[in-house]
Amino acid sequence: MADREVLVIGYDAAELVDIASVTSSLELANRLGARPRYHVELATLDGRDIVCDSGLRLGAQCAIHQVSAVDTVIVTGGLGHEAAGRSLELLRQVRRLAGPARRVAAVCTGATVLAAAGLLDGRRATTHWFYAAELAAHFPRVCVDSAPVYIRDGKLATSGGVTASLDLTLAFIEEDHGAELARWVAMGMVTYLQRPGNQAQMSIFTEAPRTDHALVKRVLDHVVAHPDGDLRTSALAELVGVSPRQLNRLFHEHLHGPPASAVRRIRLELAAKLASSTDLSMSQIARRCGFGSAESMRQAFVARYGVSPRTLRSTHARSLAGPTPDEPALAAAVR
Repeated sequence: MADREVLVIGYDAAELVDIASVTSSLELANRLGARPRYHVELATLDGRDIVCDSGLRLGAQCAIHQVSAVDTVIVTGGLGHEAAGRSLELLRQVRRLAGPARRVAAVCTGATVLAAAGLLDGRRATTHWFYAAELAAHFPRVCVDSAPVYIRDGKLATSGGVTASLDLTLAFIEEDHGAELARWVAMGMVTYLQRPGNQAQMSIFTEAPRTDHALVKRVLDHVVAHPDGDLRTSALAELVGVSPRQLNRLFHEHLHGPPASAVRRIRLELAAKLASSTDLSMSQIARRCGFGSAESMRQAFVARYGVSPRTLRSTHARSLAGPTPDEPALAAAVR
């Protein structure tokens, strides 16, 4: 089975996180069983290394003109986006590759390059919220919307700032290989779930609790991996070898609430993801996410998000299926 060729286009003063969020996610998908695999290369205009806006040097695999055709073209963002958008040769090469590509994307301020190449004319697009007004002023034929995490308009895609490139890449993985693989990649990247594209760049789906405390993090990771398990405070305390009282104290100290609150938030986040990206019934989702019934899940969902899971599905529904790596496979893949 032929690999999916993905070309990431970089330039001097590119944002390293924009690039790494794409390349690391796709490589982790490979290790978790993506078939066909992704073959990812970083290309620059002349094939030379670039100096990222953080000052770190990044090696390129090829010059853009050496590439004949690819499945997916992704233009990175960064402080150098304006200079990149003024390079006539870079714009010509981007247009050449965009024509036959199945997908063309820009992450963060990489939207400037696609806009300068004329590829976003008449299309909706987003970028880092800080640069949205500038993009709209310079390219009035582009319908700029600064709110969404990412926007898909036909085969063109754009994402919001920096780590939104991870959300867009996870959406590509889900499109190619199914929701389950995308979920496992998200877990391997230590982001609970990718945010739906039309959620604001500050999204309800990033609200799951996070902490640097090792023991609390271990509990949270267990909850994410086993949302349908016994997640009572006593069971979680036994799992990590502390008393329920000690676990309560640690959760209040680091997450400002009891373990039960964190469990419910994670279960709701997983339920939101399954409702928006699968055809599972509400009863099936409720069971998978540890709710006693579809009705109890609905009530908790409305109380937290203000909409029912069915309403969310009617807006975001997509029927996708894919492989389900097991927990040891994920652990091995992220080592």
